[in-house]
Amino acid sequence: MHPIDPLHDASSGPVLRLADLGEAPAATLLARFGLRLQRVADGAPIPGSFWGDEEAGIIGTTVYVRGDTPVHSLLHEACHLIVLPPERRAAVHTDATDSIEEEDATCYLQIVLADALPGVGRDRLMADMDAWGYSFRLGSTRVWFEHDAENARAFLAARGLPH
Repeated sequence: MHPIDPLHDASSGPVLRLADLGEAPAATLLARFGLRLQRVADGAPIPGSFWGDEEAGIIGTTVYVRGDTPVHSLLHEACHLIVLPPERRAAVHTDATDSIEEEDATCYLQIVLADALPGVGRDRLMADMDAWGYSFRLGSTRVWFEHDAENARAFLAARGLPH
């Protein structure tokens, strides 16, 4: 499973963006997990962004976004930090992990947490993930989430995280 296809044309497909959601709901959700949302000026480079362009970035316990940052990207990067033990978060800059187990848990958690954002929800988030180019071995985010994510659920449950 690859969270984002780096060759995907990010400008295609109508996905929800931070500007559609507003900052307050995202900031409130992240704060529940000890994270901070930091808005970057439109058009400015996003600090800590692994993929660049409008993709969210992470440095320490801060998630960096612009108005054009996709909600799925904001959630994905935040969930990378959430699945890490707090003592590892401080050292994160741009790339949170190379662990497949943590990547799977991150993808699962971002879907679960989408339900906490007004106007988003898991169905919309999974559609956005598919439109953006996330790839799962069973062909779609929903099929993976419903039928092939036992390891991610177990990872999250073992750490007391929503699953």
